[in-house]
Amino acid sequence: MGLLAREIEAAGVTTVALALVKEVAEAARAPRMLYLHWPFGHALGEPGNVAQQRTILHDLLSMARSASRPGLVIELPYRWRRETYPPIVDWTADSVAAV
Repeated sequence: MGLLAREIEAAGVTTVALALVKEVAEAARAPRMLYLHWPFGHALGEPGNVAQQRTILHDLLSMARSASRPGLVIELPYRWRRETYPPIVDWTADSVAAV
C-alpha cells in the first residue's frame, strides 16, 4: 500500500491510507496514513454502523486536505464497539481526530 501511495503521490494525486497494524503502517511509509486498532476486515467499522463508517471516511478526507507533513501516521482514538458517532453535518470541516 505504501509503495503504491508513494507512486500515486509522485504523479500529483494526494493519498491517504488506512491501516490496522501500526508496525506495518509505519514500515509502509505511505505519505499519509491513519491507523485503527480494529479487527481485520473491518477497516471502516462495524457492518451496518453507518455513522461509524462515515466518521472514518470523514477522517480520511480531512487528513488528505490538511495533513501537516508527508510520512504522517495518526492513530485514531476510536474504540471498537464502544463509541457513539454523531452525524457528519459539514464534510468540509476538519476532523478533530485526524489533525
